[in-house]
Amino acid sequence: MTRAIDTSTDAAIALYQSMVYGLALTRTRSPSDADDIFQEVFLAYHRRAPDFNEEEHRKAWLLNAVINCTKKHLSRKTRHEVPLPADLPVVELQAPEDTALYDALLRLPDKYRTVLHLYYFEQLSVDDISRRLKSRPGTVRMQMTRAREQLKEQLKGEYFDE
Repeated sequence: MTRAIDTSTDAAIALYQSMVYGLALTRTRSPSDADDIFQEVFLAYHRRAPDFNEEEHRKAWLLNAVINCTKKHLSRKTRHEVPLPADLPVVELQAPEDTALYDALLRLPDKYRTVLHLYYFEQLSVDDISRRLKSRPGTVRMQMTRAREQLKEQLKGEYFDE
């Protein structure tokens, strides 16, 4: 007998808020954009009220929703982008020791940031990532290899011996 899943929006947010926000932030590089996507994903969840038999199915639905929402959001943003004023204050990260790694991750191209996030933070397999991103497993593995190489190059002297 399978255990019933609480499919309420509140339950989904409680379980998956960090996953949804983290992936959105990884893909957009912007906390305010990640906030927008977070709201958009959970609003879609609330409106559609999907019924899931398994927790993994709900997690997969949310991951796909984040990926799709970020694609739409980024395409809209590039079409309607307005430059920010030069005197805008700079926001400092809370944990300065993570700044170099975080900055290096944000400098990676979107495709590399996304596969690393899904693999390391969401613990998805290469096959799962390839299905979500609609690409071949070999492509995902190559993107992960190139992403790691770029991170290592950027962090030489910081975390790795030169």
